[in-house]
Amino acid sequence: MIWDKPQCLPTHTHAHGHVSLVLPFLGMMNVPHQRRMAPTVSCYVPPPPDYLTDIHGPRHDDLIKPRKLLNPVKSSRSHQELHRELMTSCKRNKPELERVLECRRRDQLIKERKKQEEARRKISPLEAELRKRHQALEEMELEQQKDERDKLAAPEFVKVKENLRRTSYAGKEEKQKRSYGGGC
Repeated sequence: MIWDKPQCLPTHTHAHGHVSLVLPFLGMMNVPHQRRMAPTVSCYVPPPPDYLTDIHGPRHDDLIKPRKLLNPVKSSRSHQELHRELMTSCKRNKPELERVLECRRRDQLIKERKKQEEARRKISPLEAELRKRHQALEEMELEQQKDERDKLAAPEFVKVKENLRRTSYAGKEEKQKRSYGGGC
């Protein structure tokens, strides 16, 4: 409803003091007692109450103003400390559930990427075995080259010592063969 422009409705006052509305379609009806009385129009509509200004006025200073009730659980010291601890741990690092979910997502992404790579490559089992053997050969060659470099870079006395070991080990084998072979 618009309060600026009140709508006026026709009213009818009865003999015993009651007021009733006269609606336009009632005039068309064949009711003799309503035709005799003249309808009157009442245009007074009270304005809506202004709740904001009425409460803060001088008359309403004695009223109790509503306020939010305190939750006894939230106001307890243990609850406040627990809440503070949870908030600080969440600020420092993520909660355990988020960490687990993030780890699972990361693992799933890695698996998907590997599958996509394999699908892109489409390596046959024979080709995979050949690659493995090729890698093993390359590693063996690198180790041999490294050993040769180490031998060349080693001082002279280390080389002589290795030669002595070889000769002494070879000499022991020959002596053992002679001792076992001479009795037959």
